[in-house]
Amino acid sequence: MSDINKKQDELIEEFKFFDDWMDKYEYIIEMGKTLPLIGEQYKTEDYIIKGCQSRVWLHADMKGEHVHFTADSDAIITKGIIALLIRVLSGEKASDIAKADLYFIDKIGLKEHLSPTRSNGLLSMLKQMKMYGLVADSKGLVDG
Repeated sequence: MSDINKKQDELIEEFKFFDDWMDKYEYIIEMGKTLPLIGEQYKTEDYIIKGCQSRVWLHADMKGEHVHFTADSDAIITKGIIALLIRVLSGEKASDIAKADLYFIDKIGLKEHLSPTRSNGLLSMLKQMKMYGLVADSKGLVDG
């Protein structure tokens, strides 16, 4: 679990450089530009995250015991938010993703600076990613 916490701590430190939320939003938008994009074949209803105001597609791919996420969104802020989550969770063990405590969201003040619909979307994205980890872990889809 320490890799997930290490990545969260890095994000918390990065966000400390910004004094106001307009700068933080700009940084989130920039992070969206680095998002590992989902393949076009996964941009279907099956991969849309329910509960998001924007359209967000998420795909999980198992490589050994690690889950790798790709995603896309039609909204730039939402694309940045899913990029934050992917940065923290992608490449981690399925079991660690399933039980991860993502404290960085509160530490950087993200949830309190989102509209209620975006905040719900954030929770839906996180829930879906943790569900992928839980299912992969419980079904023994991991090698090793």
